[in-house]
Amino acid sequence: MTKEELMRKAIELSVKNVAEGGGPFGAVIAKDGEIVATGVNRVTPDCDPTAHAEVSAIRAAAKKLGTFDLSGCEIYTSCEPCPMCLGAIYWAHLDRMYYGNNKHDAAAIGFDDAFIYEELDLKPAERRLPSEVLLPEEAIRAFQDWTEKTDKVEY
Repeated sequence: MTKEELMRKAIELSVKNVAEGGGPFGAVIAKDGEIVATGVNRVTPDCDPTAHAEVSAIRAAAKKLGTFDLSGCEIYTSCEPCPMCLGAIYWAHLDRMYYGNNKHDAAAIGFDDAFIYEELDLKPAERRLPSEVLLPEEAIRAFQDWTEKTDKVEY
């Protein structure tokens, strides 16, 4: 399939998902022009704030391919990803991303995630979400164990 055909599939998924009660977002992960997996936004139907189209597609592709490393794959998404999804795309090592609508289009219909980008630029003490360091001397144990582990699978 061409880039345009794959993007049209992501757009088609987003339109269909709205009709079925989900959010207006769809995503396709492809490898060598063939669809590996798809995802749609199911935040409200599934009561899952992480059930964004891109994350859902990444989960499905990783499961289908049996790997957490999606190098060699591309993602086509109906809208520029939010910070969570963009982070997931980087962690999945996707080779390239294509998107239709942009974050300003999303903001215009009530999906404004600019505040998250702004929050990330702040020091933790200045963010809206109150947070504090708690028991770091105990938490470091898992990191020490990881460092010493000889048979770990790095990612």
